[in-house]
Amino acid sequence: MRHRLWRQDLVNRTYLTDPRDHPQNRTVDAGLEFLRTNRDEDGWMLQIECFDPHEPFFSHAEHRRHYPDLPERSEPGHDWPDYAKNTEDAGTTARIRDEYSALLTMCDASLGRVLDHFDTHDLWSDTLLLVGTDHGFLLGEHGWWGKNVQSWYDENIHTPLFVWDPRSARAGERRGQLVQTVDFGPTLLDHFGIEPTPTVLGRSLLPVLRENADIRSSALFGVFGGHVNVTDGRYVYMRSCTTPENAPLFEHTLMPTHMNARFDVAELRGAELVGPLPFTRDVPVLRVPGRPFGNPHAFGTLLFDLAEDPEQQHPLLDDDLELRMLGLLLEAMRAADAPASQYERLGLPAEGPAGTEHLLARAQRDLYEDARAPVPAATEFGGTGVTRPLTELLDRESTREVLTTHLGPAVQAMAGALPGCTVLDLAAFNPALTTTVLHTLDDALTSAATAAP
Repeated sequence: MRHRLWRQDLVNRTYLTDPRDHPQNRTVDAGLEFLRTNRDEDGWMLQIECFDPHEPFFSHAEHRRHYPDLPERSEPGHDWPDYAKNTEDAGTTARIRDEYSALLTMCDASLGRVLDHFDTHDLWSDTLLLVGTDHGFLLGEHGWWGKNVQSWYDENIHTPLFVWDPRSARAGERRGQLVQTVDFGPTLLDHFGIEPTPTVLGRSLLPVLRENADIRSSALFGVFGGHVNVTDGRYVYMRSCTTPENAPLFEHTLMPTHMNARFDVAELRGAELVGPLPFTRDVPVLRVPGRPFGNPHAFGTLLFDLAEDPEQQHPLLDDDLELRMLGLLLEAMRAADAPASQYERLGLPAEGPAGTEHLLARAQRDLYEDARAPVPAATEFGGTGVTRPLTELLDRESTREVLTTHLGPAVQAMAGALPGCTVLDLAAFNPALTTTVLHTLDDALTSAATAAP
């Protein structure tokens, strides 16, 4: 799908012929300049955020040469996979993975520049260093590209973390404790001798480094409107919503903006002032009906054993284990002050323990199997339904009604953002559009198209 950011990338590449202009290089250059300027100062903190490896996987010859099948120059069309099912052939999949690897090699080189600076100026003696990332990226594993749409598998959430603590000076050691990125803030505060505020949920990593201590027994993770997940380090429980509506779902904010745009008027029409929430210091917040990126119901509730099934290919059906993981999930949600709507969406009790009536993995197993099926070929359908562009279907009242009934009002925005897109194209992004659903929708659209206008 060619969205507007893809066009912007084409423009950007014309200005990035010199490797020195690559945003990652310029970011690291700025970070090293800060280190040189402040090397004799004390009590500072620097974050170098490269944003890479991130799509588009744009890199230069210096790092591409390590991958013989890559051309010397990066080419658009092979380094920005959609967040969708992997429908590419083996050769294309390998090419995209090599593009990602080349950019990752560049990240390694950039980190090397920082480590070289530590060596040259002996920053190791008094400078704490944390190296981490926010998430991973599916490169065809589990049949998917990207993140956000599908379940949060280990490839996406089990991220690398390297820490140098100058006070303990431990080097060349590994730790097996369960930690999270929310622990970075308390770690920095601890390093500088500052107590965290009472509402901080993260925990300092320094006891892990210095004493090999455990700091948490479980970790909560996920994405807005998606699965709510918990792990104890071995087992991973991915809790889905109970119904296809994935509701009720609200955003709570005092800053109504998305990543790259403000909330639109249609979103704000449903806004109301509520609260305060337990952590907002007596300040009420806006509650706005949510628009999630994906819908976890299409995948169902999942339970995995990372010790026996590290690639998460075989979901467990174990009622006793699910009930134990539900206990950890509820404990973590309550600690995070999850709103009442989240418990309702997930079919969980806002108070008290979960019971067998709250188990979902067994009841939703068929959803997982359906989501794994490949997208059917266009030849399975006629030419007047799911293979016609959305814009054409929306132009006619009868087919527009069918589309909005099955896909919701958001289909209008999809058609505008993705010219030429068909319902069948959307099936690669939306696992709820199973083969059965697509045939049902195709029949309905065909009937509507042939009916009198």
